Amino acid sequence: MQLETFLESSARQWPEKTALVAGSRRLSYVELETAANQLAHALLAEGLARGDRVAIYLENGVEAVISIFAVLKAGAVFLVINPTTKADKLCFVLNNCRAAALLTTARRAAALGPGWEKTPHLRTLILADAENPGAGAADPPAGPPGRACHRLAELIARHQSDRLPPPKRAINIDLAALVYTSGSTGNPKGVMLTHLNMVSAATSITTYLENTPQDIILSVLPLAFDYGLYQVLMGVKIGGTVILERSFAYPQAVIRKLIAERVTGLPLVPTMAAILLQMDLRPYDFTSLRYLTNTAAALPTEHIRRLRACFPRARLFSMYGLTECKRVSYLPPEELDRRPDSIGRGMPNEEVYVVDDEGRRVGPGIVGELVVRGANVMKGYWELPEETARRLRPGPLPGESVLYTGDLFRADEEGYLYFVSRKDDIIKCRGEKVSPREIENVLAAHPEIAEAAVVGVPDPILGQAIRAVVALKPGSRLTQQDVLRHCAQRLEDFMLPKFVEIRSELPKTGNGKIDKRNLLCGATA
Repeated sequence: MQLETFLESSARQWPEKTALVAGSRRLSYVELETAANQLAHALLAEGLARGDRVAIYLENGVEAVISIFAVLKAGAVFLVINPTTKADKLCFVLNNCRAAALLTTARRAAALGPGWEKTPHLRTLILADAENPGAGAADPPAGPPGRACHRLAELIARHQSDRLPPPKRAINIDLAALVYTSGSTGNPKGVMLTHLNMVSAATSITTYLENTPQDIILSVLPLAFDYGLYQVLMGVKIGGTVILERSFAYPQAVIRKLIAERVTGLPLVPTMAAILLQMDLRPYDFTSLRYLTNTAAALPTEHIRRLRACFPRARLFSMYGLTECKRVSYLPPEELDRRPDSIGRGMPNEEVYVVDDEGRRVGPGIVGELVVRGANVMKGYWELPEETARRLRPGPLPGESVLYTGDLFRADEEGYLYFVSRKDDIIKCRGEKVSPREIENVLAAHPEIAEAAVVGVPDPILGQAIRAVVALKPGSRLTQQDVLRHCAQRLEDFMLPKFVEIRSELPKTGNGKIDKRNLLCGATA
């Protein structure tokens, strides 16, 4: 099965049912399917080949969802780029995967300026201006000779008669998506996910959530975040309704939408949960809400207790996952009272176990690295064979590979898992993975900063807060606010340091490296 068949099947069964709500716009399944088919034909007419990569650089909205399914229908590979991504990182991703096409808005395209000259593989630029009314007045960016630039609405209009999907070009072992995540080198790395990977993950998750066509899922999570992306894929798979919001910046408005639309499923990250728990939720009627989910970082036990009190009719699923396999485990809601600090057991159609440094399985209570075995495990990292080999290693059966998560766990006698720590220093802030190296590179680029180090410190709202420690060059009068302004001009919002400390010098280890453990001593949020 290919991923786009989720939409095709639901459009056949429930053509007039509302599939997608975004802002004031509502699309039925037949409208979503038809638009995706028309855009798929347009992409093929532009010369898109099987397996070509297509980048989607848009806010949560109708155009982004149409684009995802259109790319799949064309037999290509989609990647969703966070709309807050800055020009240098965008160019890196486009060049790293050699994207053949990019869907964005005229405003975002124009903001990249000369960056377009640095993307020689990009053949087609499609401007989805309906996502941002008024942006169509911007001039299309200049680029290498031969690059085509189109308006999305015009492309679809040219293919009004192409209401049926093009012939299938991909099979289930072909790539469906690249999801870029922070890497240990500071550059993002592309997680390669096949149709089989994504269909398997979506099937397992909708099984344990007991999703039905009556479900209405509200998501404020960006589609570039796999947790947000899967809300769309799973909602379409089950024939439900997906409501997309662009952010949780105005929680009262989101709650009003939740009530008005009689939402049944609400995916959370700890930051959202903490904000909700600071509000007076007593006036609201949440009787339609059937379940809440949480992942990205563990919820504090007290937050679990308070969420259950605020939403007494909703079942709360604590979950753990990583982009490399989407989801690993979930804790059945009926187990929350017995083991609130557990992230559960492996989800359906998956095996998980804990191993020691030699790869041998360990018994209950012993800490080791968590290993995942299943059809949901990624194909590898895009053109990074050494990093792939570190994470995908031989499994218990001949010829198979399993995922070494890099996270330390212990299991109890019944197989329930308990997170201990991460083996690397990746920071999880606001549900996003953040590479300290990437922030350090930005800090080091400031002409008055001599050295910089970035660490994550515990934070009750963010999960982890980003703490930057810098040493200045002689004579500098740089302030903390100056450092924050420098970062804000070059980094996405979720990567901005919450704390900046200026020192005369940074502590070093015996071999001359910056001693991050020393920086963490006594560091709290």
